[in-house]
Amino acid sequence: MINIIVQLSKYIIIALMAAYTFSCFSIFTGKYEDEENRVLVRQDVLLFLMQFTAFAVMYLTTEDMRILFLYAALMVVLLGVILLYNLIYPNVSRLVINNMCMLITVGMIMITRLSADNPSPYGSAVRQLIFVVLGVAFGLVVPVLIRRLTFLDKWTWIYSGAGGAALLAVALFAPKSGGAQLGFKILGFNIQPSEFVKILFVFFVAASLNKSREFKNIVVTTAVAAAHVLVLVLSTDLGAALIFFVVYLVMLYVATRQPLYAVAGLGAGVLAAVAGYHLFSHIQVRVEAWQDPIATYTGSGYQVAQSLFAIGTGGWFGTGLFQGQPDTIPVAETDFIFSAITEEMGVIFGLCIILICVSCYVMFLNIAMELHNRFYKYVALGLGTCYIFQVFLQIGGVTKFIPSTGMTLPFVSYGGSSMLSTMIMFGIIQGLYIVREDEEEQIEKEKEKERESRHGVGRTTAGKASKGVPKFEEVPRQRTRKKQRPRSK
Repeated sequence: MINIIVQLSKYIIIALMAAYTFSCFSIFTGKYEDEENRVLVRQDVLLFLMQFTAFAVMYLTTEDMRILFLYAALMVVLLGVILLYNLIYPNVSRLVINNMCMLITVGMIMITRLSADNPSPYGSAVRQLIFVVLGVAFGLVVPVLIRRLTFLDKWTWIYSGAGGAALLAVALFAPKSGGAQLGFKILGFNIQPSEFVKILFVFFVAASLNKSREFKNIVVTTAVAAAHVLVLVLSTDLGAALIFFVVYLVMLYVATRQPLYAVAGLGAGVLAAVAGYHLFSHIQVRVEAWQDPIATYTGSGYQVAQSLFAIGTGGWFGTGLFQGQPDTIPVAETDFIFSAITEEMGVIFGLCIILICVSCYVMFLNIAMELHNRFYKYVALGLGTCYIFQVFLQIGGVTKFIPSTGMTLPFVSYGGSSMLSTMIMFGIIQGLYIVREDEEEQIEKEKEKERESRHGVGRTTAGKASKGVPKFEEVPRQRTRKKQRPRSK
């Protein structure tokens, strides 16, 4: 009987996820605020229904009460996130909040399932929930800081100095893990500074390009950006180095509109990749695993091969929760969590995750295009590129589209540094969304003042022309019922 419930539940979960994903894009076609609100409320319902279904199935399969406690705690946390954001920041993008909660839910479901067989069952799930709570605390503070701190574009060299020092400390003192120097272990938690430095890096590039787009300043900015990437390469943190490189290239091209810079940057990137392949054995191993993971199955190709086996085993609809073997994939909770998800929840579910991430990126671009402040515009573009490129690196690596870079899937993979940095990133985006709303209100006020001044001048002129003419009592105009103004997404 339980097996039948599990098999039925996977179709229910996919249907709920597909409906949620469809609503992510249908919301962009909504013209009025009440229509948008209906879609957003529907998303919340679908989110909690999927969460209930998945945790109910895991409880029925294991009969472990700890799963029910995890479910209750997660539901309270996410409900608190939605209510607190709506209470404190009524003007933020609720679509971004809902997507954040959905990705956290997906991650918690799979981390709970994977941690069930650990020596300390559900320990990873509990720690991940703690990271979520800490991330929410940071995420709620950041928007008000972005709105109030109007001098952030002045700290150009503070951003580069702090970020460069953190990366250099990792390169010099951090122990190697999996062939790369990633961070430090503090109070039992692994801290990965590059996750936070990428935010400082975006602010540095935005501030520098906002100050000047002359050739001399571009050369200096490029040199500092190259130094960041070089330190990451020396640490063999190739995923982060790629993110920094691509983010800088995109921001530089958008700021200058010079194709020559983009071509030169791509050429330099290709030369650096070739040089890195010949200099670092760590890179050679990953490329060999990418070229033919089956031939190197007993060695470097084992991770990628197991990932592909898992995705193939799951098929379109997955095997069902606790019906697959995702725990046989190495580091499934972090680097290869997308493979674990697609094995038990299906490729359709995995495609929905990708589309939800894309809808977040579309939202980031929408905010970037509508901001009038150039510095904030560059920040939104940089953070959006940073987010979507990390998603690409993670999913591309586990599906053998590109060599594996060891990146986490934001909000989904296990990890405190990844969770906190992504929460801060989304908090900054929400702050920029509020700034955009403030800009629109300011523009409306200026237009209203202009209309009033023009109307006043017109009445004065008319009064002088009609001197001696009897005045009639002004009849108040009847107000027509105003349509709801379209809400910017």
